[in-house]
Amino acid sequence: MKRFRPQTAANHEEVVDRMSSLDEFAREEAILAELHARGRVVVTDLARRFQVSAVTVRKDLDALERRSMLRRVRGGAVSTEPLDEGGFEMRLRQRRGRKIAIARAAADLVQDGDVIALDSSTTCYFLAAEVLDRRNLVVVTNSLRVAMLLAEQSTATVLVPGGVLRRASGSLVGQVGEVLGGRDRLDRGFFGLVSASTSQGLLDSSAEEAQIKARLAGWSTEVYGLFDSSKVRGFGLHPFVGPDRITALFTDVDAPDEFVRGWADAGVPVRRVDPAVARPAGGRPSGPHRLAAAAGIR
Repeated sequence: MKRFRPQTAANHEEVVDRMSSLDEFAREEAILAELHARGRVVVTDLARRFQVSAVTVRKDLDALERRSMLRRVRGGAVSTEPLDEGGFEMRLRQRRGRKIAIARAAADLVQDGDVIALDSSTTCYFLAAEVLDRRNLVVVTNSLRVAMLLAEQSTATVLVPGGVLRRASGSLVGQVGEVLGGRDRLDRGFFGLVSASTSQGLLDSSAEEAQIKARLAGWSTEVYGLFDSSKVRGFGLHPFVGPDRITALFTDVDAPDEFVRGWADAGVPVRRVDPAVARPAGGRPSGPHRLAAAAGIR
């Protein structure tokens, strides 16, 4: 499996300096790496490093801005990555109904006694809320929020790999410790994503997140991608599991037919969930509905 190296201020220049006469995708990856390291890029600097015209660089920046990957400013662009504080809570509110419906559909796969992996995505947080009543469940997760939720409201055994705290997602990233003991495999792993490609598989925008997801997916016998339809046209840089390892994908009803057909041709079924149908039919909310209400999320 491909190894991933986090982009840092020390190595991002190495990436950029190798990138003369590059295609559009490679230039975009270098631009995003520099934004991640420094928070800002300058058109004239990029043109010199890429050995292309300033007009070409501006077109690259405009294309990235249209995908909400950066914000254009005079002479260059700045990062749009969310601040560490509040990032996760903000994402909990975004397309919440769809994420809950997807989580509820995926929860049908989790049985008593299973050993599963959950990543630090908001959809997996909602999935954790749906399986609080499972007996003898073992969960491996790099999400501090998922770990605390399960520890406080379930009887599940929770295993957390060691690593460096990433505040924006409330996750631990970096080298994964030996947390499985004598277990050889996990039954199934569930993962959020930034984009999905029939050629590259499931992708994330963060190299650090992709690294830990790749390790969790590698431990999992079955691998499931959970994402709302806005991710169909997402732009991820770092693949963490190949298409040949994906068991199935869960999304909402707005995912286009051509997307579903493309994955079907690749041998991966896509389940589209209707939030209106999946929502509880009145009465007391369950799972994440109750948790979100308690947290004041509307």
